Amino acid sequence: MMKSSLSWLENMQFQCDTRGLITKMDATEEHGGQNTAPSPKELVLNAMMGCTAMDVVSILKKMRQEITEFKMDIEAEKTTEHPMHFKMAELIFMLKGNIEPEKAIKAVDSSLTRYCGVNYMISKTCIITFKVILNDSVIKQGPVNFIEPKQGT
Repeated sequence: MMKSSLSWLENMQFQCDTRGLITKMDATEEHGGQNTAPSPKELVLNAMMGCTAMDVVSILKKMRQEITEFKMDIEAEKTTEHPMHFKMAELIFMLKGNIEPEKAIKAVDSSLTRYCGVNYMISKTCIITFKVILNDSVIKQGPVNFIEPKQGT
């Protein structure tokens, strides 16, 4: 089981404590905040990137690929009706190094079809697409299609 605690600081600022690690969040000025930290939805975007990035780096290291740089961007579009949620998101993987293109594709595909639980959860309400850029060339792009886990797992 995972656990975290939240405390209100002031205005629209909150602080989460997870295993003693502190994360702050705030609303934008237009929503009564002061822009001092990411909003909850922005933290979800960060979680989407972080979850799959950890998978991809781990898989590439197991494949003995030489990563010299790894970056990601995410762009998402929200609905206009309440509850506002992401209706579309694109994950952009930017890798550099001595990495075989097939292995980069396999690492991303493995994460986005089987391993990344955060993107799996978000994919239930949001269309997720991705793009893999290796050494400044797009090598794959398309929709994210998770393999549904077997019942009881």
